[in-house]
Amino acid sequence: MSERTFDLMSLSAAFVLAVHVNHLPWLLSVALIVALALRWWQRKHRPGNVPAWLKVPMLVILVAAVILEYGNLFGREPGSALAAGLLVLKLTESEFPRDARVAAAFACFLLMAALLFGQGLIATLVVAFGLLPALATWRSLEPTQVPVTLPRQLLPALVLLMASLPLALTAFVLVPRLSSPLWGTSNPQAARTGLSDQMSPSDFTELLTDDSAAMRVSFEGPPPPNGQRYFRAYVMWDYDGRDWTRLDMPASDALPVEAAGSIAYRISLEPTHQHVLPTLDLPLQAPAQSHMHLDGEVFADQSVNDVLDYTLHSALHYRLQAELDPATRLRALQLPEGFDPRTHALAAELRQRFAQDDAGIIQAALRRFHDDGFSYTLTPAPLGRDAVDDFLFNTHEGFCEHYASSFTVLMRAAGIPARVVTGYQGGFWNAMGQYLLVRNSDAHAWSEVWLAGRGWVRVDPTAAVRPQRINLGASSAASGQLPWYQSGVLESMRNHWDIVNRWWNQGVIGFDALRQRGLLTPFGIREVDTGMLEKLLAASIALFGIVGLSWALWRRPESDPALAAMRALERKLAGAGIARGHSEGPQNFLRRAIRALPGQRTELDQLMRCYIELRYATVEPSPETLRAFRLAVRNFQPHRVV
Repeated sequence: MSERTFDLMSLSAAFVLAVHVNHLPWLLSVALIVALALRWWQRKHRPGNVPAWLKVPMLVILVAAVILEYGNLFGREPGSALAAGLLVLKLTESEFPRDARVAAAFACFLLMAALLFGQGLIATLVVAFGLLPALATWRSLEPTQVPVTLPRQLLPALVLLMASLPLALTAFVLVPRLSSPLWGTSNPQAARTGLSDQMSPSDFTELLTDDSAAMRVSFEGPPPPNGQRYFRAYVMWDYDGRDWTRLDMPASDALPVEAAGSIAYRISLEPTHQHVLPTLDLPLQAPAQSHMHLDGEVFADQSVNDVLDYTLHSALHYRLQAELDPATRLRALQLPEGFDPRTHALAAELRQRFAQDDAGIIQAALRRFHDDGFSYTLTPAPLGRDAVDDFLFNTHEGFCEHYASSFTVLMRAAGIPARVVTGYQGGFWNAMGQYLLVRNSDAHAWSEVWLAGRGWVRVDPTAAVRPQRINLGASSAASGQLPWYQSGVLESMRNHWDIVNRWWNQGVIGFDALRQRGLLTPFGIREVDTGMLEKLLAASIALFGIVGLSWALWRRPESDPALAAMRALERKLAGAGIARGHSEGPQNFLRRAIRALPGQRTELDQLMRCYIELRYATVEPSPETLRAFRLAVRNFQPHRVV
């Protein structure tokens, strides 16, 4: 196996490690990169396989590391980690063409496996370009190949990849879709993303700096103004002095709500691996295959592991639960004993000052946030055991989570039923795509208080401290703290690039069995069954086969590599004014060329001797000699005869 083939094989393995590095343990990733680099260096300076006494311990260490990290060898993460390590170990015993073919095929399999973790546009393009070194590896094993630069080695692979696109697109459209993926095994260790069903100080820190898309919202009409873009996810009822957790309220087909009109919209939710479905506050009913709770939470029947589209109606102006039953009131007033004494004292003072005026107590608390030096920051000081006391009387700094939690505790201590709601607020209105882009950095927490005659009322204490967070969005609130938000140009480019991502999600990732069955609806066929898809696929494959065979026959490549190289030499000499006669043998022709080009006598004499040896001195020439002759012909540039 040539040195260039091994270089291409190593490049294929490096691409595999690159596309899997996000979900591999960092220590294993570093070890595999180092092992690959050492093997490449060793093969370059001392060709030969790595000794077995070294390979066997490496294999044992790899298996042990995967089991130690994941607990088993099965599943997407452990399987990918083990396979990536085996690919690197395969390179330690790759000295023959068969080894190179096996390694390149295994690299292609691992590149495709990367799509199990993410099928976005960028990830798909990276996987596609990762196929180039593998294809170039296979091509370099052909006996007629000559050493060329790496870009020229990859160019035919790129052409081959582009030529395969029509067939790949046809297969994507016509191969019958399954209702669930082949890899549909449970994955209990899959990372949970997005909002959580509990909230504690600083939980939102990573989420508020996550610039990835959370969902996209399209409206049947103009979008609501910024101040009304609240998307409800979880409602937190129970507080233990530090953490807020939700209460599993009874399910309900309709909420006890009086709504003044409604707004229709459609949400395209990115995978969260959770059941919760964010809804514009306040949802009037649950979408299909989901259920709604009495506090307005909406949960899907199955976890959202793929992009999910659902349609809803919500009320922006409403009166929710005008009558509060004693059990719910008690739950909304409950606080742990022995926590935050200064907050309880402040609540008692407010109650004494405003008596039964609950609205006055709420406004006094909001004025305190606005006037007493509170600030909005994503890097607040840590809080002690009495977290609310620390925040209200000492640190005076935090983000939405701190303000919603402390305000809700203060209201409960003053005897006003209150709860915390988490979700998203704001978003970027993409005028070109006509949809609202909500990012994970738009995660938000606010409070709801119950007032007699008005029911549950939304109160956002963050707005009292940082109105820009509500009116202008998360980017304005985080200005000066998140560097990438400081450039308006970058933010605009990022938001407009999301149109491409949305198209990819709808047209490629969202192409499911239902859309496939309606594929031929524009042609008058209401629904396409599996049998028709199979026939269309077979016809398409036959058509591509005919086109490919016709192209191959039209090109009529030379079956004899030496003769093909000689034809190329003849064309070069003919361009210089030395044409070969119909009955002229190769030796006489080249001797005549030597007389016509005395300055290139040595090159032409060497070409003549090499060709005669290839054609007449051996039964089957060696690949090395063929490569040398082809390379010499390629480098030969005759001078035109005057």
